[in-house]
Amino acid sequence: MRRLIPHPGLSVLLVIVWLLMANTLSVGGLLLGIVIGILLPIFTAPFWPGRPDVRYRAGLAYIALVLWDIVVANFGIAAIILFRRNRDLRPAWLSIPLDLHTPEAITVLAGTISLTPGTVSSDVSACGKYLLVHALDAADPDAEIARIKLRYEARLKRVFK
Repeated sequence: MRRLIPHPGLSVLLVIVWLLMANTLSVGGLLLGIVIGILLPIFTAPFWPGRPDVRYRAGLAYIALVLWDIVVANFGIAAIILFRRNRDLRPAWLSIPLDLHTPEAITVLAGTISLTPGTVSSDVSACGKYLLVHALDAADPDAEIARIKLRYEARLKRVFK
């Protein structure tokens, strides 16, 4: 089964993207999406030699958490914009020590941080052990680092084996 579908998550994603791009739901479109979703990962599998194993259930739970955090953070940023003066903001650069080791997991963490309003990932250190993040309003930078590590990084460790 692993030879036929070497990247099951990518295969499902390709089928969904194909159907969204086709903008119609038909049997032919679905079959073509399935063919693309199976063949493309087979042909690209040699370019992904050391890919990590992904726990998809934990990944879906992580996606739900991130979507919830994005909604909540949007309201928080709206409150900051509407009710706080610029001089009352406490922006900070955070250097987050990483316990994640795979490039895929680090990329997902950086993307999650950038998707959540109020923070943006800026850089990964050359050694790959720190992530530089800018926070719009961080009264306590150490608490913000601990929150990111507990809320996102710990869960990503469960997603990426």
